[in-house]
Amino acid sequence: MPDLRACLIFGLATLTVSGSSQAEGISAPRADELEHMLIQDCGSCHGLTMKGGLGSPLTPEALDGADADTLAFIILEGVPDTAMPAWRPLLSDNEALWIAKYLLKTEQKE
Repeated sequence: MPDLRACLIFGLATLTVSGSSQAEGISAPRADELEHMLIQDCGSCHGLTMKGGLGSPLTPEALDGADADTLAFIILEGVPDTAMPAWRPLLSDNEALWIAKYLLKTEQKE
């Protein structure tokens, strides 16, 4: 299983999410839904505490140096030849960017 840094390199080597640094237009109810999805759906592979499992850990150490645009790209496009699916059919660019920023914000609190 590739580590998160390999995934980040993959994301940087290709296109990033359009709209870049702003996750605008996410309503409070949708933000609650995205947080629930992150914990339940992402947590099913990355672990409910995000310490890893089938998927790479999403801990502060694992996310050190990551940027929101690259994480959003990985969320939307997935990682070929791994269990990381593309979430683009279910998420907009802004929603993926919101999740990425949520992960990075959570990382800073710990």
